[in-house]
Amino acid sequence: MKIKRQKQAKKTISFYKYNFSFREPFQILIDGTFCQAALKNKIQIKEQIPKYLMGEVQLCTTNCALKELDSLGKQLYGAKLILQRFQVRRCQHVHSPVPASECLLSMLEDTNPHHYFVATQDHTVTTGLKRIPGVPLLYIILNTIVLDKLSHASLRYVHAVQLGQLMSPVQQSKIRSLKQEQGLGQKQGERRGKKRKRKQGNPNPLSCLKKKKNGLPTLPLKKKEQGEKTTRSRHKKRRTE
Repeated sequence: MKIKRQKQAKKTISFYKYNFSFREPFQILIDGTFCQAALKNKIQIKEQIPKYLMGEVQLCTTNCALKELDSLGKQLYGAKLILQRFQVRRCQHVHSPVPASECLLSMLEDTNPHHYFVATQDHTVTTGLKRIPGVPLLYIILNTIVLDKLSHASLRYVHAVQLGQLMSPVQQSKIRSLKQEQGLGQKQGERRGKKRKRKQGNPNPLSCLKKKKNGLPTLPLKKKEQGEKTTRSRHKKRRTE
């Protein structure tokens, strides 16, 4: 039974890898209900999830999920200790915390862009995430961790991509990278970027002419001045004679 369950999980994971670009390490978004169920059934989350998914994982949660366990008191103190060991991902509710179910669904957005697995026992979360394509669901049943079967939203999405009605995440990422390379979809200031510095070339040859000697240049005499000089010189000669 265990081998059959793991084969089914491998098939489901390959579906998410091929159609939704899931890659290791898988990010597992966990809430307090999953930790409480693991505590009751004596399941070691850090050891058993990587084995079941056959790959490296990053276990994470949100600040809202931790604060929800705080508000519930001593009954969930053990679940809180488990949840505190995981990475805390930043959510949109830093100043005003919301219920964990609402917070987890907001982390998935419309298309699960960060490729989260969700580990929960909360019925509100499971019904909500089944409407979002590309969200693997983990839950605990009969002392074992189970990866849920593919949702109808995921199957409809992949079918639409195959018919050419939608673009797959791989195609979308390629289009984004091409736009960034060509500067499309950016403002003019961002597209131009920084101004290029001019290279220092050879100096202008006109600016390298030899400097003239000091002193004012001698201007050529006008015709009237030349005539006056010649008449004066003639008068001087007559007087001397």
